[in-house]
Amino acid sequence: MTRTARRRWTRDLETLVDGIAIADSGPVLLHGYDDPAGGKWVDDVIPGKLAALDRHSGDILWISPCEVGYGRGFGAGLGPEKDAVVLGPSAQGHRIVRMALDTGELIGVSEIEPFDEALVFDDLCVCVTPSRIFGVQTSAMVELWAFQREGYRFHQICRQGEDLFVVYTDPRMSRQGVFCLDVESGEIRREVLEAKQKVIYGMASQPGSLVLLVSDVLAALPEEQWPDYGSAPGGGGLNIVAIRPDGEVGQPALWYEQAPIDEVDEYPDLHIWMDSGKLYMVHEALVDVRDALSGRDLGELTIPGLDERVAWGISQGAALVAEEERVSIFEIPV
Repeated sequence: MTRTARRRWTRDLETLVDGIAIADSGPVLLHGYDDPAGGKWVDDVIPGKLAALDRHSGDILWISPCEVGYGRGFGAGLGPEKDAVVLGPSAQGHRIVRMALDTGELIGVSEIEPFDEALVFDDLCVCVTPSRIFGVQTSAMVELWAFQREGYRFHQICRQGEDLFVVYTDPRMSRQGVFCLDVESGEIRREVLEAKQKVIYGMASQPGSLVLLVSDVLAALPEEQWPDYGSAPGGGGLNIVAIRPDGEVGQPALWYEQAPIDEVDEYPDLHIWMDSGKLYMVHEALVDVRDALSGRDLGELTIPGLDERVAWGISQGAALVAEEERVSIFEIPV
């Protein structure tokens, strides 16, 4: 039976939201901008704002201009020194910015290389472009390492402990796979999934489980695990495969199944998130919950406004959903 998640709070905003951050504790962060009159702006970057909201009440703790604006690339999170950390474009190039979590006061700013996606952790920020992955020390705001491989393209990243998982395209076969980098050095550790997928649509990780949305389930499994539900080698479709994060190519899957959506096109509307040992699969406003290690069905939830989201995240039983001019937190099972 599908339940509707209980709303903790909702706040309407006078600014447009383009990014969020939610951690296990502390306030939630909203990054936004004011749309210029007529939608016209001379520069490539629209000036941004950063706000901190109380995660329990939705009260605005502070809102401040932010050196990072609206444009290509974004990442945000909490640093190790009671600071908010934001990465993205500015009028003077891409930057990493640290602001006091209690007041919004600017602590420091540093220039970094442009990127498309960034993950923020208290020790390291990891950025990715199609041709380069690099790590930036969070407090010092300096680049520690960079990884490149001639001809390879990088798509998605996720982290589990000291492992950084990367979805890549091998130019020799024009197929996608997953390898693992060491987060401290940026050196490659091992291959995790052989480059046999036409597309890897999504990736998420928690202790003990790395979950992938793949186009060819048979190519992701050893032959003894090949399913009989209609897929053929090289065939299409959308499938969920969970494997051990510390495993290597050819490892048996922890579990696998067909994705719970009827239509699969070039960009299927299914997105995944992992938290507290659970996998959350989002299709429009519906959230399908699985146990991350076994795939056991834990039920379905409807989250109002999730189908209109510009950003979302889940942490410790709180689902943060940002629409263009509204943000809400809902209670979900942990």
